[in-house]
Amino acid sequence: MKYYFYLFISVLLLPLAGQAQQATPKAFTLEEAIAYALENSVNAKNAKLDEEISKAKVREITGIGLPQIDGSATVLHNQQLGRFFAQYKGPEGFLGDLSGVPGLEEGDVVAAKNPFQLPSNGQAGISVTQLLFNTSYLVGLKASRTYKDLSEKQSELTRQQIIENVSKAYYGVIINSERINLFDANIARVDSLFRSTKAFNENGFAESIDVDRTEVTLNNLKAERDKFISIQELGLNLLKFQMNYPLEMDIAVAGTIEDLRVDRDISSLAKDWDYTTRIEYSILETNRDLQDLNIKSKYSEGMPSLVAFADFGMNTQSPNVSGIFKTNSSFEENSQLGRDKWYPTSSFGVSLNIPIFSGLQRNYRIQQEKLTALKIENSFTSLKQGISLEIKQGTLTYENALRSLDAQNRNMELADKIARVTKVKYEQGVGSSLEVTDAESALREAQINYYNALYDALISRIDLVKAYGKINTITETFKK
Repeated sequence: MKYYFYLFISVLLLPLAGQAQQATPKAFTLEEAIAYALENSVNAKNAKLDEEISKAKVREITGIGLPQIDGSATVLHNQQLGRFFAQYKGPEGFLGDLSGVPGLEEGDVVAAKNPFQLPSNGQAGISVTQLLFNTSYLVGLKASRTYKDLSEKQSELTRQQIIENVSKAYYGVIINSERINLFDANIARVDSLFRSTKAFNENGFAESIDVDRTEVTLNNLKAERDKFISIQELGLNLLKFQMNYPLEMDIAVAGTIEDLRVDRDISSLAKDWDYTTRIEYSILETNRDLQDLNIKSKYSEGMPSLVAFADFGMNTQSPNVSGIFKTNSSFEENSQLGRDKWYPTSSFGVSLNIPIFSGLQRNYRIQQEKLTALKIENSFTSLKQGISLEIKQGTLTYENALRSLDAQNRNMELADKIARVTKVKYEQGVGSSLEVTDAESALREAQINYYNALYDALISRIDLVKAYGKINTITETFKK
């Protein structure tokens, strides 16, 4: 009986155990969060699909140079056959003796039933064509491979954008988590001060206004903490969105602020750098190659093309549709005549097409493509200037963020020192509660300013790394 009792209890507790297991959110490091996003985000999946589409496009273009085989079959019944027109040449002519026809004279045109066509006929055959020479095909084949290369580079651009977005969301969660921890510490300290002030008031050593002032500070801290808890929830949802992680599932970050460092070295980013390290520049180069091939394709439209072809089929005729499907013959096999039988046909040859004059349309199409190529060349200048400006602005922004971070760090240290000294003086009876609450407010403001400056420094570092085209190394940039 005990066995069945324990088994029953285990069955009842099993769902609760599963819920407890699900209650523990999965914690991601930055590397794990990026890896998950690159595998599961919608943009990453679509980028991979675009790569597969480009590969299929290459195979499609390649297939044009392979033999093209088509089959066809037709069954046709002419309810009313067209007339056979001939000129009457007299009794000895092809139409025979028509002297009994009133008013008919030699030289008249006669519309008679066609003696060589039956109402029903059937055809079936196979047609084979093989491209032997076509300059447009060769250019198109090369262009399809370049298009595949472009798709891969665009996929890399998407990958870098995912890394950037996930990193920014991840660091936002870490910073807010540290802010909440500081608020917890501040609340504990002010709560302790509130209790001691209340005790002093009960023993006649402090005024009730001191208790009220301390309680106001405590309530403000709690309200501020609740605000940052809401911000943290939004930050986690943003991280889940960037990762394409299920929004209904909990998530956590494995790192802490102690795991981060703000690398002050900028020279390492500029080492071995040039414009080609930016994926946008590489994409523009590929677009230029595609445009050059497009111009060659327009020129190739004026080149000859050579195609080999072969046709194999069978046909028959019959007075009615049912006779088409009969295969018997009432004549000998060697006879030149036959009846109700399908007879083979075949032909083969080579077709040469030489464009001669297209009304100058081709020339104007080439001119348009050349002008488009000039626009792409202009884009190189614009892109280089944009990248240079992005690097200069990113460098200045990052340097300003570092200076602000140092200043706010110093302010936070001083505010913490002032808050501790003020509290000690108050507890020793040589300070006022007003000084304590002012010091606590100054400390809270200094802490908020410091973590805002830290977040700005982290984000500006990410932007600077991206400007140098090294976003793929972002996880190494912030490791201690």
